Amino acid sequence: MDETLIISPLVTEKGTVIAQKSNQVAFRVRPDASKGAIRQTVEELFKVTVLKVRTSNFLGKERRRGRIVGRKPDWKKAYVTLKEGDRIEFFEGV
Repeated sequence: MDETLIISPLVTEKGTVIAQKSNQVAFRVRPDASKGAIRQTVEELFKVTVLKVRTSNFLGKERRRGRIVGRKPDWKKAYVTLKEGDRIEFFEGV
């Protein structure tokens, strides 16, 4: 298990809708993370059962600072489907 595999949960409007409708949670993960490693890490960190993992890669945006052009780093998003009855609460009591 590698705790650094998951960078952060993605708490967005779309993320909260899919969490309520289809029991899924979105995470920002390292670009080199595999679906199997994501499944194992989520199951061990949050003590839940993962049914499916879907991932999508994103290119970093181009940023300018005067004449200098740079890029933000590439990143990966993982949608993790949990077993019925399992939940991951990020902001309990807010």
